[in-house]
Amino acid sequence: MTTATYAQFRGNLETYFDRTAARAWEQLTSDAPVSGIRATVRAGRTEMRDTLLSWLPADMTGLRLLDAGCGTGALAVEAAQRGATVVAIDIAGSLVRIARDRAPSGLDIDWRVGDMLDPGLGSFDHVVAMDSLIHYKPSDIVAVLGQLAANTRGSLAFTFAPQTPLLMAMLGLGRLFPRSDRSPTIVPVRDRHLRTSIEAALPQARLGRDRRVSASFYTSHALEVLAG
Repeated sequence: MTTATYAQFRGNLETYFDRTAARAWEQLTSDAPVSGIRATVRAGRTEMRDTLLSWLPADMTGLRLLDAGCGTGALAVEAAQRGATVVAIDIAGSLVRIARDRAPSGLDIDWRVGDMLDPGLGSFDHVVAMDSLIHYKPSDIVAVLGQLAANTRGSLAFTFAPQTPLLMAMLGLGRLFPRSDRSPTIVPVRDRHLRTSIEAALPQARLGRDRRVSASFYTSHALEVLAG
């Protein structure tokens, strides 16, 4: 069951991506020229996506994957090209439309607009949530992982925003210089606290691989949860 704060921030994200940032994200996730800052974000996101993909089987024939917060679809496309049946869902319809338009034909991808926690999505062998939980506080992240893990047979890989001095400083500058088109606030999370909370909430699961990507204006930490 989702928390009130999860529902609130999910609504904020939907508004941001659909009404404010669709054009910017379409450009960021393409090969179009971007500013120096956005170039570092693009490079960091590519490195993180490649990391998460490297944790998935090279041959995914017969496996079902949930791309939870699929954005413009690059990870979903790669997984489908490996043979996976993919459900790619995002709360932002504008991003899903971009993803659907970009995807090569013939891939087994079910593009959806909605909530990653929708019970109607069914069960999966693997779940990936790249940068879709970075706006939520730790208790919400753990609650979401619990619901996703209940329908996951293999691995659940997600990213969070690690609480580092650099990230805290960058967020502080963002608060000093607000802009109407600024993205919803990223919530820095203490790594050890999050791990302890996950282990307490999901006693049947175990933590697997992890990797932090820091590329100037992009900082994200990936963590793998293995079904028990």
